[in-house]
Amino acid sequence: MSDIRTLIMALPHPFILIDETERISVTNAPAKHLIGMNCDGLPYITALRQPALIEAVEATLKDASLRIVRYLGNDGARDTTWTVTVTAVTLRDGVTVVLSFQDMSVVEDANDMRRDFVANVSHELRTPLTSLLGFIETLRGSASNDRAAQTRFLGIMKQEAARMHSLVEDLMSLNRVEGQERIKPTMRTDLCALINDVLVAIKPRADDAGVGLISDHPMDAVYVLADREQMWQVIANLVENAIKYGSKNGVHTGKVTVQLSLPTYEPVLLQSGVRLSVIDQGEGIAAHHLARLTQRFYRIDTHRSREVGGTGLGLAIVKHIINRHRGRLHIFSVVGQGTEFRVILPALMDGPLI
Repeated sequence: MSDIRTLIMALPHPFILIDETERISVTNAPAKHLIGMNCDGLPYITALRQPALIEAVEATLKDASLRIVRYLGNDGARDTTWTVTVTAVTLRDGVTVVLSFQDMSVVEDANDMRRDFVANVSHELRTPLTSLLGFIETLRGSASNDRAAQTRFLGIMKQEAARMHSLVEDLMSLNRVEGQERIKPTMRTDLCALINDVLVAIKPRADDAGVGLISDHPMDAVYVLADREQMWQVIANLVENAIKYGSKNGVHTGKVTVQLSLPTYEPVLLQSGVRLSVIDQGEGIAAHHLARLTQRFYRIDTHRSREVGGTGLGLAIVKHIINRHRGRLHIFSVVGQGTEFRVILPALMDGPLI
C-alpha cells in the first residue's frame, strides 16, 4: 500500500482512495485542497458530503462497477466543476474504490460563453427585425397611401437594416479573426503609412462630426510584421470609437490623436516594440468598466451605443487581432479628461535598438 500511496501523492490531479471499511485511506494534496480538509481516516460520507458522489461510491463498493458523476467545488475565487470517475480495484488489502477528479471548469465556462453569445446575438438581431416587421405591416396597411409616412418609415427601416448588416459583418469578422489567431502574421507593414491611409479614409466621418484628426508619428517608416487589413481594422475601429464616444455632455471636444512611437524595448513583450495610441479628450470611462470593454457585446451605455451604430463587438475584434499579432492592448482613462487605447506591437528592427 505504501507504493500506491507514494504514487497517488505524486499525481497532479485530485485522487482519493476509499477502503472496504468505507473510510478514506489516501488523499493527495490536490484532493485535500479541493475538499478543504485532511480527510484521511474519516468515513467518506463525512468528507465528501455531496449526495451524487456519495451514492456513486456506495454503489461501487457493492458491485465494483465504474461510475462517473459531477462534483462542485470552489477554489476560493470562483465555483469549479469536476467530473469524478469512481472505480474499484483489488489490492492486497482488499477492494479499494478510487476517485479521480478532472477539472471541467474551462469546458463549463466555454459552454456558458457560447450560451451567452447566442443569447446576445439573438437579442441584437431581434430588436431591428421586430422594428422592420412592424414598419412593413404599417406600410402595407394604414400608411399604404401616406407618402410622408412612407418616406419616414423607409428611412427608419434603412437604419435598422444597416444595424443588422453591421452586426453580421462584425460577427463574420470576429469568426475570421478567431480562426487565424494562432497564425502569426508575416507581412512587413509600415505603420506610419497605414495610419495616414486610415485617417484619410475616416476624415469625411470626422468632418461630419466636427472632429479633427491628428497624426503624431515618426517621419521615417516604422515596420512591424502584420496583416495589413487587420491592422487597418484595429486603427479604424479605435479612431471611429473615439469619434463616436469622445465627447463631453454630447459635445465633441474637437480632436482625436493617433500617436506612434519609435521602436524601444517593451518589458511586456520582452523585446523591442512600438506603441500605437488613439487618444480622445472626452468624458472618460469609469475604472470599473475598463476590464470588461473588450468582452463581446459589453456596452457602457447601451442606448447611446445603439444610437451611434455600435454593435458591441468592435473592441472584442480589436483584442483578438492584437493577440494574433503577439501584442498587448491597454486602456487608460480618467473621468472628465479622456481615454487612451494603447496597442503595443513587436517591432521589426532595421537598425540599432533605441
